[in-house]
Amino acid sequence: MQSKYLDVLLERYPQLMPCKLHIQSAFTLLCFCFRKKGKILLAGNGGSASDTDHIAGELLKSFGGPKRLSKRLESSLSVDAMQNLQHALPAIPLPNLTGIMSAFCNDCNAEWSFAQLVWGLGQERDVLWCLSTSGNSKNILRAVEIARAKKMAILGLASESGGQMKNLCDVCICVPETETFKVQELHLPVYHCLCLMLESYFFSTDNDPA
Repeated sequence: MQSKYLDVLLERYPQLMPCKLHIQSAFTLLCFCFRKKGKILLAGNGGSASDTDHIAGELLKSFGGPKRLSKRLESSLSVDAMQNLQHALPAIPLPNLTGIMSAFCNDCNAEWSFAQLVWGLGQERDVLWCLSTSGNSKNILRAVEIARAKKMAILGLASESGGQMKNLCDVCICVPETETFKVQELHLPVYHCLCLMLESYFFSTDNDPA
């Protein structure tokens, strides 16, 4: 079922065919994280910061299909809760933590802002998912450094070269564009595909999620 979404992505965006194996590897990495009860920490700047919010939104509620709560939860939740809540995959868009981000950038070295949040929030079973059109953003590279120190897995979404970030990630999806806006135009369908694959894997009607 999950492969269906990847097939559709590559049919609509054939230029992404060189990324196929890396997208599959990213899916495997994220599945492992969620099976271990981990979470995703998302980091990016500018348009990529908005993308981190977008990704979290697709994971924290229904996206392509229903994420109904398991009937096993009926004994602990009210009827209203069962009818209105949805299952979610935990994801935190770090740029949206504006209070701590602005405080740290004002009081300390802004280059380490994402690193500070990874230090405070990250755990070994988590994934740091970095979006960078250059792959060279200093605050992203610092966050990767700390994620490595905490033994977190690292997923990158970058441009054709991947920049410095490429070789620091467990998986790095390098879309075949170099101009910022064109890179971001391809990032969106890639992360939509991954979100759909995850939703299908964890919440398909064939499964009864925990």
